[in-house]
Amino acid sequence: MGTRSRADDKLDTEILDAMSELIAGTIARGEQIAQRFGMPAFCLKAVHALAAPMAMRDLGKLMHCDPSFVTSIADLLEKRGLALREPSTADRRIKNLVLTKQGLALREKVEREFMAQMPWRALDREERTCLLALIRKMSQAVADDATESASTTEGAMSMLTPPMTGGPGAGEVSETLITG
Repeated sequence: MGTRSRADDKLDTEILDAMSELIAGTIARGEQIAQRFGMPAFCLKAVHALAAPMAMRDLGKLMHCDPSFVTSIADLLEKRGLALREPSTADRRIKNLVLTKQGLALREKVEREFMAQMPWRALDREERTCLLALIRKMSQAVADDATESASTTEGAMSMLTPPMTGGPGAGEVSETLITG
């Protein structure tokens, strides 16, 4: 790549500022909708994610949150009659979170309201199609960077970490790893 100009730096700064503004505005709208439905936004995000039954651990990965937080979400959704925990048919140790009829109805209402308020609604169909392509391209670049970074870190760590062997203490878990 060539050298960057001040104009490129200024444009990148303006894009970052505009993206930050857009994200903050979208989050604020989401919070307002959640407030109208009397629920925390993270619960509405979970309801949105639960288009089909999903293992609680998978919901945690999707929402980028700790498993204990997913348990809190599941507790709240169950308490409100919006979801149930069911054992997985593939592995009974795994609990799936499944929306009830009431949860599905809420999901539909929230999504309709959310979509009606999204800023991309100001764009025509062609502009929205272009925007989607650009977002996907940027998301892929982020994913590629993360994969590259992880493999570089993994490679560096493998040089620093001795290979695991079956010697004394093999297979034991340190108490500090369990308690934090």
